[in-house]
Amino acid sequence: MARVYDRYKSKMQKVADINHAIAVLSWDKEVNLPKDSAPHRSQQVATLAGMSHNEFVSKDFGALLNRLANMKSLSAAEKKNISVTLDAYQKATKFSEAFIIRKSTIESNAYHAWLKAREANDYGVFKDALKELVDLKREEAKKLKATEHPYDALLDIYEPGLTVAQLDPIFGGIKISLKKLIKKINKSKQVKNNFLRKRYSWNKQWEFGLDILENMGYDFNRGRQDISAHPFTTSFSPTDVRVTTRVDENDFAYMLWSTIHEGGHALYEQGLSSEEYGLPTGSYISLSIHESQSRLWENHVGRSKEYWSFWYPSLQAEFPKNLNNVSLNKFYAGINRIAPNLIRTEADELHYHFHVLIRYEIEKGLIEGSIDTDNLSEVWNEKYKEYLGISAKDDNTGVLQDVHWGHGSFGYFPTYSLGSFYAAQFYAQAEKDIPKLNKKIAKGNTTPLLNWLRENIHQHGRRYEADELCNNITGESLNVEHFLNYANTKFKSIYKK
Repeated sequence: MARVYDRYKSKMQKVADINHAIAVLSWDKEVNLPKDSAPHRSQQVATLAGMSHNEFVSKDFGALLNRLANMKSLSAAEKKNISVTLDAYQKATKFSEAFIIRKSTIESNAYHAWLKAREANDYGVFKDALKELVDLKREEAKKLKATEHPYDALLDIYEPGLTVAQLDPIFGGIKISLKKLIKKINKSKQVKNNFLRKRYSWNKQWEFGLDILENMGYDFNRGRQDISAHPFTTSFSPTDVRVTTRVDENDFAYMLWSTIHEGGHALYEQGLSSEEYGLPTGSYISLSIHESQSRLWENHVGRSKEYWSFWYPSLQAEFPKNLNNVSLNKFYAGINRIAPNLIRTEADELHYHFHVLIRYEIEKGLIEGSIDTDNLSEVWNEKYKEYLGISAKDDNTGVLQDVHWGHGSFGYFPTYSLGSFYAAQFYAQAEKDIPKLNKKIAKGNTTPLLNWLRENIHQHGRRYEADELCNNITGESLNVEHFLNYANTKFKSIYKK
């Protein structure tokens, strides 16, 4: 048995090696790639994608998986690895090598078209590439044979088992609750945050961000931070996890939240088992659980008063002209200001979910065919007017702001909201399990929280599915009420409502 299972493990790690070589090239594409190098890079990634696919879908590997699936002597973790891998194998065999190479090429071309469109601030430059990508995604969804809505097949890629039938009532309920809370907040005196948009030295911001990452527990001996157009985290193994951020000298929040957010993702990746490299038990569960880690650190920790009780004196010392006359209470209120804005990554904790809802509705429409790429800018602005009462001033603050469609990541966006809801539920449990957690954070000690996350989430890899893990940790399935309770308590305190 052990010898047979070892053959499976060896194959999985070989496929992982190829996929992580693709990841290295993709990281370099977004961080270092020269402007005119895109065509050959796209070809290189496509070639490796085809190689990875062929290794994974070979008939010999399929036979090995089926043999292992019938072995009763496997451990629970080994059985889980085989079950998850067999499901992935069955889905992967629906696609030919030619389709995988074409998919990789189209996605690479779309990404570079998106970059050019961003430079020109013109959706028209991206439109044709996006149309080709949407057609590809419809084809992909059709091959995967979603049972109800075609978008279900794409959701399943990022959140196994998630469907439109599940998401619609979640978004429908949260939309009503958030509108109610925001309406109450709008009756209060607005807090100020103009101090965030004074001039903050690029280098000092960068160094402050590195200090925050190190304090969170991010291991710079197993990672690094760089600059990219859209912040992201990428992992080549638990011993090589990299983050990127962006810096605006006239907006301190621009760097701050992206750094903490990506740091949360990176801590998850660094907490996975190196011994299980390439296997499901050495991989993250789902994108919503991944997002729960980034949103937990960004919001429940990074936007808490306790966190800044420790960090604010250091920040004031770095930027005295900007902050010496701003009290901790005013700073805390300012970084939690509730007001509609155009940019998702800069949105407050409440309006953020309307940004996600808009993208969810657009993606559903594109895949089912009720929305066309030709007039997507207009559709985008209509939805922003409907949900947030504002319209984009140009394409860069509108339909071109996210890189996800340039990557072909249709089905990803809903996991941002689900991640926030999981984060609230997990943090509420952590407060119960860790004595005086918030007092520890107020002293700059986030290690107990990181240890709790390592023990309850990171170390398990994909041994459990998202809902199963949530039940194991909190005693119940995902419950949006935890997020609503957190939000109502926090913002009624800030806005005195």
